[in-house]
Amino acid sequence: MYFQPEIETMSHDALEALQLERLKEMAVYCYEKIGFYHRSFDEAGIDPRSIESLADIEKFPFTVKQDLRDNYPFGMWALDKRDAMRVHASSGTTGQATVVGYTRHDLDVWGECFARDIAYTGHDEHAILQVCYGYGLFTGGLGADGGGLAMNCLTVPMSSGNTKRQIQVMKDFETDILACTPSYALNIADKAIEEGYDPASEFAVSSAILGAEPCSENMRHEIENKLGVKVHDIYGLSEVMGPGVACECAEQHGLHVAEDHFLIEILDPDTHQPVPEGEWGEIVLTSLDREASPLIRYRTRDISRFLPGACPCGVTHRRIDRLQGRTDDMLIIRGVNVFPSQIEQVITEFKEVTPHYQIILSTKGSLDAVELDIETIPEFDFDEIRQVEDLKRRIGAELKSNLQIKVDLKLVAPHDIVRSEGKAKRVIDNREVKNAWEGK
Repeated sequence: MYFQPEIETMSHDALEALQLERLKEMAVYCYEKIGFYHRSFDEAGIDPRSIESLADIEKFPFTVKQDLRDNYPFGMWALDKRDAMRVHASSGTTGQATVVGYTRHDLDVWGECFARDIAYTGHDEHAILQVCYGYGLFTGGLGADGGGLAMNCLTVPMSSGNTKRQIQVMKDFETDILACTPSYALNIADKAIEEGYDPASEFAVSSAILGAEPCSENMRHEIENKLGVKVHDIYGLSEVMGPGVACECAEQHGLHVAEDHFLIEILDPDTHQPVPEGEWGEIVLTSLDREASPLIRYRTRDISRFLPGACPCGVTHRRIDRLQGRTDDMLIIRGVNVFPSQIEQVITEFKEVTPHYQIILSTKGSLDAVELDIETIPEFDFDEIRQVEDLKRRIGAELKSNLQIKVDLKLVAPHDIVRSEGKAKRVIDNREVKNAWEGK
C-alpha cells in the first residue's frame, strides 16, 4: 500500500512543519534565481524571507500560464538550460508553448510520486506496468515510465497508438497495470472485445491509472467492467510536474496530494479567497522542492474541492475530489455554464448510447449553435424512427432537467466518432468568434 510510509503517513503537524521549512527556502530560491519572481514579489511589496506560517502564502501574487508563455522558452527557469537534464512542453495549440525543465532531483521526485501511485493500486515491484500515454514533450508517458523505474517494476513503454498491438502485449505480457487516458482505456477495451476477447476474465490487468482528461462516473464504471480493473484517477499538469501530483488510493474516494512536494490551495476563482472544506474552487499549486522551474501559487484552472476526514487507507496527505472540470473548458451554452464532463455523465445514463460523443459549436447569424453528436450501441435500430425520436426526446429532457441546457441532438452510428489514442477531442469549435470556449 505504501511506497514511502514514513512520508505518506506523517502526522498532520509534522507534514505542515516540513511544508513550512520547504516553503521558506523555495520563496527565497525563486526570488534570487528567477527574474520574474524577483520583479513580481517586489511589485507586490513581499519579502520572501518574511514567511512565518503556511497561511503567509496568501500574501504572494499568483502565477498564470500566460506568465510562462511571456517568458518562453527559459525565462521562468531557475538555472541555465544546460544544467537541466530534461525538458517538457505543452502543445502550444492555443498559444505559445509552456516550457518546463527537470534536474536529476526533479526527475527523482517525479518518479517517487508516481511510484507512490503504483503502490496505491496495491501493486509493488513485482507488477508489470504498461504505459500507453504518449512519450515525448507531453509529460504523460515519461512521467509514468519514471514511476515504474522508481518502483523497480517491469515497465512496458508502449506509448499511445497501435491499439491492436497494445491488446496483444497486454494479454501476452500479462500486464498488471494500464496507464493511459480514460478514453484510450475504453478504446482498448472495446477493440479487445471486438477481437473476441473478454478482457475482464482473460487478461491479467487489474488496475488502471488514468488521467490527462475528465472522466464521468459512468465511463469509469464501463472501463472497470469491460477490462475487469479498478480505476485510479491521477492528477498532474505539465507546468507543475506531470502525472503524480495527486492520485486515488484503493479506496477510490479522493486523490491524495503529494503534500511533501506541493502546497495546495483551493480558492474561489473570482474572489481568490480560500473556500471552506467540501466546497468547489480552483486548485492553486506551489512547488516546495523543484529545482529547474519551480512555480509559486500557480493557478491551474482546475476545479476540485478538499474532502473532509481521514482516509481509511492510512495515507495522511489531504485528498481532493475528482476534477469537476477546468475553468477554460467551461462551455457557455445559451447563457448556462456547463462542463463537457457533466454532459457525459447525463448521456451515459442511457443504455442505448456509448460514452463516445462530440460537442460541435458553430455560429448561426449572431448566435452560437450547439450540436451534440452521440454514438449509439450496435444494437440500436435507426430504421425505427419512433425509437430514434423517443431516445432523442428522453436525452434532451434529461439534459434540460439536470443541466438546464437545450442542444440540437444528433444520434450517430457506431464508430462514426473517431476513437482516441490519446486525449479525446470532445469539443469542436467552428464558431467565427470563439468567445465561450478556447480549449486547452
